[in-house]
Amino acid sequence: MTSNDPHIPPRPAPVRSAGVPAWLRRNLFSSLPNTLATLALLALVLWLAARGLRWGVLQAVFVSDADKCQAARGLGACWGVIQEKARFILLGRYPQIEQWRPMLATFALLAPVLASCSPRLWKPWLVLVWAAGLAAFFVLMGGGVGGLRQVPTDQWGGLPLTVMLSVISLALAFPIAVLVALGRRSDMPAIRSLCIVYIELVRGVPLISVLFMASFMFPLFMPVGKSPDVLVRVVVGLTLFAAAYMAEIVRGGLQTVGRGQAEAAASIGLGYWQAQRKIILPQALATVVPSIVNNFISLFKDTSLVTIVSLYELTGSLSLALGSDPNWRPFKIEAYIFIAAIYFACCYAMSRYSLRIEKRLARSQAR
Repeated sequence: MTSNDPHIPPRPAPVRSAGVPAWLRRNLFSSLPNTLATLALLALVLWLAARGLRWGVLQAVFVSDADKCQAARGLGACWGVIQEKARFILLGRYPQIEQWRPMLATFALLAPVLASCSPRLWKPWLVLVWAAGLAAFFVLMGGGVGGLRQVPTDQWGGLPLTVMLSVISLALAFPIAVLVALGRRSDMPAIRSLCIVYIELVRGVPLISVLFMASFMFPLFMPVGKSPDVLVRVVVGLTLFAAAYMAEIVRGGLQTVGRGQAEAAASIGLGYWQAQRKIILPQALATVVPSIVNNFISLFKDTSLVTIVSLYELTGSLSLALGSDPNWRPFKIEAYIFIAAIYFACCYAMSRYSLRIEKRLARSQAR
């Protein structure tokens, strides 16, 4: 039977349901209100892009010349402030003649972090890599060894301080969080109550309060001259704060593992810690990878709060670099865009690594 048969009227060709045009028609231009909203948003984006291009590129100043930047003020960006103040922003008040040391120390600390990102390198010797990286960082930053000039911690700052606070706090907070999460599910009332009090107490106050108490209140309870360095106190405060939040994330993962898993482990003769390490925790942590990485990202950005206790990390170093120079002080927006790009690059890298872990876990569970 052909299409010319009078009993079957001709039908239109099928509408293409795949490809970019079909996606645009289905999602952005499916109705009159949807089309109007799409066109309005597109016009707004184009307007903002044109203004951003004119301010950030076409009328911008790219040389380190304060007079040219002042002449272009209000018309274009002054990217020359980054060229002029990059060393102060990235390295803070560290002595200029010794600034090769914090740069090298940052790479030494990031080396074990990058090595830990590859599951193929999760070997016992990785602990030695971490120990070597941490030792190299503190030797290079602090000096006093091997003929290196000693630099006090109050002169540490910029990106090395941000990286150090983030890496050490996260590395210490994760095992503490696992132990606290297990303790909160413990059958022993004393341990369970202690873990609950710790979690609720720390989560009930803002991070600024924790840093303030660790920096200014804690020394009041110590003998004169026996108080730890302010950097140590800040690291402890960040670690305890992050561990409290992460413990609840881990506890949520533990609740997704059925009781039968622990009973099965006990039936084959595994002890409590063996069952947790080999059976329970791997399953629990696999379900909360996005939440854990989200906590990592949050703590990385929260390190900017240590400025209130006179530790000048990335944002604090920016304020020092521009606040003391009236010629470049008006161009803080460009400088903040610069450090925002650094924060975004680090956070985006952590987010992409989280997705990579999730896909790897999904493939392993599908086998």
